[in-house]
Amino acid sequence: TTPPEPEAAPPPEPPKPTTPPRPEVPPKPEAAPPPEAPKLTPLRGPEAAGPAREPEEDPRNPLELLAALTNKPAPAPTPLRAVVRRIKIWTPLAVLLVIAFVVAQWLRPLPEPSLELTAAETFMFDGDAPSVPWPGEGQAALEVEGVGTFGSSGDQEPVPIASVAKVMTAYVLLQEHPMDEDGDGASIPVDDLAEEEAGLAETDNESTVDVESGSTISQREALQAIMIASANNVARLVARWDSQSDSQDPFVEKMNEAAAELGMENTTYTDPSGLNEDTVSTAEDQVLLAKAAMDDPVFRQIVRMPSYVDSQGTEWNNWNGLVPVNGVVGIKPGTSTAAGGNLMFAAEQEAGDGTRLIVGAVLGQGPDPVDRSILVQALNMSDQLIRFAQGELTAETVLSEGDVVGHVDDGLGGRTPVVVTQDVQAVGWSGLEVGLELNEPEDGVPGSGAAGTEVGSLTIGDGPEGVTVPVALAEDLGEPAFTDRLVRVA
Repeated sequence: TTPPEPEAAPPPEPPKPTTPPRPEVPPKPEAAPPPEAPKLTPLRGPEAAGPAREPEEDPRNPLELLAALTNKPAPAPTPLRAVVRRIKIWTPLAVLLVIAFVVAQWLRPLPEPSLELTAAETFMFDGDAPSVPWPGEGQAALEVEGVGTFGSSGDQEPVPIASVAKVMTAYVLLQEHPMDEDGDGASIPVDDLAEEEAGLAETDNESTVDVESGSTISQREALQAIMIASANNVARLVARWDSQSDSQDPFVEKMNEAAAELGMENTTYTDPSGLNEDTVSTAEDQVLLAKAAMDDPVFRQIVRMPSYVDSQGTEWNNWNGLVPVNGVVGIKPGTSTAAGGNLMFAAEQEAGDGTRLIVGAVLGQGPDPVDRSILVQALNMSDQLIRFAQGELTAETVLSEGDVVGHVDDGLGGRTPVVVTQDVQAVGWSGLEVGLELNEPEDGVPGSGAAGTEVGSLTIGDGPEGVTVPVALAEDLGEPAFTDRLVRVA
């Protein structure tokens, strides 16, 4: 056996390093204490909530510290300061709103000026209303166009009117086919039926004129035949021609439509000649038609003719025997067993500065006491009414030139007076009350103008047919002032 090796001896420990001695540092000189920070005034109010504490050292640079030192602390809030603060905030906004309001008021369109009547709205003639010589039977109505009405007599119930119906036939024909005053109008072909019906004058005692089938008659001659000769066959011919058919019904519908437009509430047409007993009306309704028909110049020309000569050389007398005596200018008689004697009439009379048109109707007259003719009785009663109206008409000056009758209202409180430019006469009769009305121009009342500028007219009487005179500014008319435009509400 091998003997164990002897254990190796541990290596010797290395020598410990020797720490050199630390050099002795001289003590630092004692630093001067930092300057004491300024004490800040503690905040009051909500910012001063909590206990006050010493300010900490402020690390800001000197400039910031300087700014902090020079800032003036906010004053304590008070009710007065709160009010002042609100005024400073809201005043600029209020100024802007005022400027916007002023601009808006200035730029708003001005209201349209208007004429306002300040004179009395009516004028009454002195005296009692006259007693009208009405017929003892039937019904009648009497009026002066543009002045007023004398009223009516009898029960205004629909009754047969016979050939007076032809007035509406002529009226519709002229409405559908207007004519020049110096022209002959359309050419109307004569059909077989019109020629055949000409013979009814002998067989049925109808009023007719001779016409030849295949020929033509002018519209003027057709109107003359209807209104002067009272030709039933021509009345039916023009109805068929206008309808462009063998039926006259479409034309009769137009007659009833025209009656409705004129306010003829108690009128019904069933034929263009009036021969049918169920073509009925009242005296008051026929006066409405008389005024409308006489507005047409061609109609006026024809009904005032005492006679005419047709295209075949035959002369036909007007059945209205009052034409042209005593200022009578039309219009149309009609008689039948059912209707009795009837007449729609028109006459003229000078009054004041113009000519007045008297219109009326007499219906349902019996035989004349002398010659027993129902037509003569209708003519006599109408003549009596015409002469009465002519004798009652008078004129009276109610306003003198320069009289103030109203003002121009600018819509903002400004009023400029207006005066009549000439004497104003009212036409009427004793006891009659007539109205006064200011009429504005078609293009409106001007917003400005010099004194004397015409700004409308004044009418005395019944509507546009009354006495009319211009009115003018009594003084200069200017646009509304700035203050008026500023404070306006409307």
